[in-house]
Amino acid sequence: MKLRHLMLATAAVAALSATAQAENVLKWGANRDIGSLDPYSFGDSFTINVLNHVYEGLVRYNKDLKIEPALAESWEILDDQITWRFKLREGVTFHNGNPFTAEDVVASLTRVSHETSPLKGNLPAYVSSRVVDDLTVDITLNGTYPLLLNDLTNIHIFDKEWMTENDALMPTDVGAGTEGYATYNANGTGPFVVESRQPDAKTVFVVNPDWWDEPQHNLDRIELTPVNSAATRVAALLSGEISFTNDAPVQDLPRLAAAPNVEVLEGVDLRTVMIGFPFRDTLTTGEPNPFKEKPVREALYKAIDLDLIHQKVMRGKSRNAGATVAPPIPGYTEALDELPVHDPDASKALLAEAGVPEGLEFEFNCLSDGLVNEEQFCQAIASMWSRIGLSPKLDVAPRAVQSPKRTNGKTDVYTLGWATLPLLDSYSPLLQIFHSKDGNAGVFNWGGWSYPELDALIDAAGSELDLDARLALQTQALEMVKDEMIMIPLHQQPMAWAVTEGVAEMPLFPDAKPRLWFAKMGG
Repeated sequence: MKLRHLMLATAAVAALSATAQAENVLKWGANRDIGSLDPYSFGDSFTINVLNHVYEGLVRYNKDLKIEPALAESWEILDDQITWRFKLREGVTFHNGNPFTAEDVVASLTRVSHETSPLKGNLPAYVSSRVVDDLTVDITLNGTYPLLLNDLTNIHIFDKEWMTENDALMPTDVGAGTEGYATYNANGTGPFVVESRQPDAKTVFVVNPDWWDEPQHNLDRIELTPVNSAATRVAALLSGEISFTNDAPVQDLPRLAAAPNVEVLEGVDLRTVMIGFPFRDTLTTGEPNPFKEKPVREALYKAIDLDLIHQKVMRGKSRNAGATVAPPIPGYTEALDELPVHDPDASKALLAEAGVPEGLEFEFNCLSDGLVNEEQFCQAIASMWSRIGLSPKLDVAPRAVQSPKRTNGKTDVYTLGWATLPLLDSYSPLLQIFHSKDGNAGVFNWGGWSYPELDALIDAAGSELDLDARLALQTQALEMVKDEMIMIPLHQQPMAWAVTEGVAEMPLFPDAKPRLWFAKMGG
């Protein structure tokens, strides 16, 4: 009997092992963790992207980044020109089995547009919504607005009943430290279900067998592990501990490309990396703020050697930028992309003329887990500014530490990367970054600037239905941003992903968003 039991046990273990091996498990080593399981908790593209595997919107981008139906099957603009009617997909269920209805759409739009929602800027024209019937919903806007569908690609739909049961109808906010049930629990309609989450350690997603769409992936399980150290991430990839990273360090790309078990996927991100300035009266030191003056911002701009950063820090993989949007983005023109001349002597002259004291101290806020090689290019820029007589105090820390400082105006100069998401249109940064803070506008205007003429151009673009006329307004607004040097662009950052030989398909998207519902494991 003992022998029989042993044989049965051995057979059972072998069967379990075979089952485990048969699973297609994608082990994703990211350079950081998501901020929350609540996609409305912060305007962070990475968090929203990861949670798009769990939650879905009324529409979505397809493999060619064209908008297509998702939870809505069709839509039309009603005669008043400001109300959009959406016909919803029948038979969709949330992960807990609740049916998807128009009530869920209205509750979600109410939550995301609430005055305390950090994502309200992603739905700038929204006024109200109403249930027409179980599978029809009307969305009313504040005027004619051409970009509603683009906005809705990033507005994920919650289950109203689930939110009500768990007191989650109000938005959470990572920046303000406001948490709720949705911070640690999820219930979407998407292709994957959250199985478990340990913040800063591991989040596990398993396939949703009841997904309404036909899967194009063959994954059974995704294990997202934040691996902050670039060296550790590379070692984990080479050893097979992880099978995918969406942040392969540019300095290690030759080594990874030479490895027999690794494939490197490269491109240039749509994300433009910029430096922003405070426009308030005083710096964090209490001293008068000279960055309110354009010649001082120009002095700092001319002191930055973009070519040196491109070659030494970004290993020739970035693209130097003169515009605040990338070339593929509507509204961009070549004239906007003219680069500044690196001229430290001119910088010193501008500072002297503006009366900036020698050795002026200010905080330079950077993220240790943000943009590609951010800490390194911040160190380089701080050094360049030191050479023109300034004393920047480099403050590098994780996003969780720096975000409250930035959103609450508790720092001075700071970095920002903007990929024009979710719109993939220059209206995105114009409204969210460069517009004055006003309702849903200027949510990322952390410097506190206000240019009424610029606001008027942006507002006019937001209600212009003619595409050519709208883009002309946006280009004019971008010209003003450039002329005033409200923020100074550095580069479009390189995008480098890497997969091990076990991954058969991993489409690379220019918006740097992994869409693992298109990924396939080999074998």
